[in-house]
Amino acid sequence: MDIRPCGSVPSRRMPAASFTGTVWQDPIIEAPAPARIRSAFVRFEPGARTAWHTHPLGQTLRIVAGTGRVQTWGGPIQEIRAGDTVWIPPGEKHWHGAAPNAAMEHIAMQEAQDGKHVDWLEHVTDEQYGAGVRG
Repeated sequence: MDIRPCGSVPSRRMPAASFTGTVWQDPIIEAPAPARIRSAFVRFEPGARTAWHTHPLGQTLRIVAGTGRVQTWGGPIQEIRAGDTVWIPPGEKHWHGAAPNAAMEHIAMQEAQDGKHVDWLEHVTDEQYGAGVRG
């Protein structure tokens, strides 16, 4: 058993190579093998977002505060709010982040395959992000 007291793992600002805007992450767990789960509490300031990316075994997002956006490649931008749960299937290209004028916080959960949790791709352009919510 491993208990990590609240505040014992520092928050980290996420790198510009994979995120646009200010995004903070508080790691929850990266379990040692043979377990594969990785989870983090992530805070996006208004307008902040991930780059396009995929997960080899999919990803679950639980929105805990605020309003955000999520989009799969070729699909509409969807609004997400506190209490929503989003499942992104394995290998599906997507991004997620805050709404333009509101912050958003979520818990992200994904499993590793061969030690890899995520494949980062190109940034979401301002034009893509600003396309607006549909559906």
